[in-house]
Amino acid sequence: MSEAARPEATAAPGPHPEPHGGDLFQRLNWLRAGVLGANDGIVSTAGLVVGVAGATVERAPIATAGIAGLVAGAVSMALGEYVSVSSQRDSERAQLIRETRELAETPEQELDELVALYEAKGLSPATARQVAVELTEHDALSAHLDAELHLDPDELTSPWRAAGASAVSFVLGALLPLVAVLLPPATWRVPVTVVAVLVALGLAGWLGARLGGATPRRAVLRVMVGGALGLAATYGIGVLVGGAVG
Repeated sequence: MSEAARPEATAAPGPHPEPHGGDLFQRLNWLRAGVLGANDGIVSTAGLVVGVAGATVERAPIATAGIAGLVAGAVSMALGEYVSVSSQRDSERAQLIRETRELAETPEQELDELVALYEAKGLSPATARQVAVELTEHDALSAHLDAELHLDPDELTSPWRAAGASAVSFVLGALLPLVAVLLPPATWRVPVTVVAVLVALGLAGWLGARLGGATPRRAVLRVMVGGALGLAATYGIGVLVGGAVG
């Protein structure tokens, strides 16, 4: 059978699309930030509602405190993340502008810097210069931003996206203790909330450890013990203050 007559099934398969390392790193960072935001929402709201539950059995004050804490925490998280990421983005833009200016004013010096960077990574001088020249001819700015600053000019950090992700993750985490404390009868509010919060913290600790490549058991134990101590402290304060004020 001739080559032309062979079935298409025998053709060599093409390359399979794989996620770029930078894209995967960005997704993992967003996921880690989401886990941390949810963890903050769980802990802060749980401490608030458990503390109020220690002071009163009335549902309205507990709900009011929980909802107020949820909203305030989400706004605080979003604002803090927006300010932080805006500063990072300003720094990235400044680096991009500086690199663009240097490429325009001293192209030969910039090329030598790029060659030195590739030599430092293990390439021979001849190969490093060839790679640097070819990348410079293709896109000099992207080559320098990647090699020197590890930046992608098309994917600078977004303050609005970071703020939104932090707020949403905080709200999702805060809803758990809020629902857990409001649904059961008065005598079961605190026990049910504590169990729900510790389970959720354990899951968040496990997921965060898996994403970070750490030992899950240690992370789960650390976050659950810390959560339990925090809940005990806020409940005790609620009982003492509530009794003193009442």
